[in-house]
Amino acid sequence: MTLTNDLLLRAARGEKTERTPVWVMRQAGRILNEYNEVRKKLSGFIELVKMPELAAEVTIQPVDILGVDAAIIFSDILVIPEAMGLPYQMLEGRGPFFPETIKTEEDLNKLRTADDDSLGYVAEAIRLTKKELNDRVPLIGFTGAPWTLFCYMIEGKGSKTFSLARRMLYEKPAFSHTLLSKITDSIINYLKMQIAAGADILQIFDSWAGVLPPWQYDEFSLKYISRIIDSVSDIPTIIFAKGAYGSRKSIGNTNCDVVGLDWNMDIGESRSLVGEEKTLQGNMDPAALYAGFDIIREETRKMLDLFGSDRHIANLGHGVYPDTNADSVKCFIDEVKEYSAKMRQGNY
Repeated sequence: MTLTNDLLLRAARGEKTERTPVWVMRQAGRILNEYNEVRKKLSGFIELVKMPELAAEVTIQPVDILGVDAAIIFSDILVIPEAMGLPYQMLEGRGPFFPETIKTEEDLNKLRTADDDSLGYVAEAIRLTKKELNDRVPLIGFTGAPWTLFCYMIEGKGSKTFSLARRMLYEKPAFSHTLLSKITDSIINYLKMQIAAGADILQIFDSWAGVLPPWQYDEFSLKYISRIIDSVSDIPTIIFAKGAYGSRKSIGNTNCDVVGLDWNMDIGESRSLVGEEKTLQGNMDPAALYAGFDIIREETRKMLDLFGSDRHIANLGHGVYPDTNADSVKCFIDEVKEYSAKMRQGNY
């Protein structure tokens, strides 16, 4: 396989690139009118996730409309708990909700390990997407991190503090490790399935990393992420741990290829902590895309200057907000392309 545009993969591996590759977390979604037209035909988000043909269609939309350097398969991190036997709902205006949660040993023992049969619709979406992309750009596969999925499986919904999940770590550490290990086994199966279906690079989203102190993050999250990374070393891997300021050095010590930074992480400090051997990804403030085009371009140039021209994948520091104007996202993407190309040529 030879990709027409392999900038993202080369940057992830630390190879020289003509310019900085760029993609955006949540690029396939409500910012695009074309996505909203697809959603109107369906009862909800989860239905779209489970329809491979439509999931492939909305995965490709940002490549055609925004000009990003990679597609990311349209899915959800919570397909793993569901495949383990814990179904969820997506409530409009409230987010994910689990009617049942994990509280007891009996609950824990009921969980099964996710496999190809339970998640085959994602593999089919990847295969269809790869066919339709026709080797134009890489396809990113992804999963939620064990700790982030643990939070939802214990709490049953989003939370500002995830105090129930954190309480479990103190009161029932062995129980917590057993659940995290079960989630990890499911994730490894899931990511291997994604690779077999055609994913070119993988991202692990640890959305709730920031609620743990560094020692707990190393023990109850990064240990399991590291095990996942080591199990899927066939292709490059990205760790995006939002809010894990005190754990950046530990993240850099894993065998991942790319470390994602949120918008509050200082770029120079992060490079020092992570080291020179990893590619960094990020980290424009998503709120900056509410500004006018001139400010978006200015902020984009500032970000690129701070990262420098080597070992960087441009992105936002979190997912693009759903009420962001698509033209503003495209302004950001276009400026990354134009300015980073001038940086490589020394013409800025």
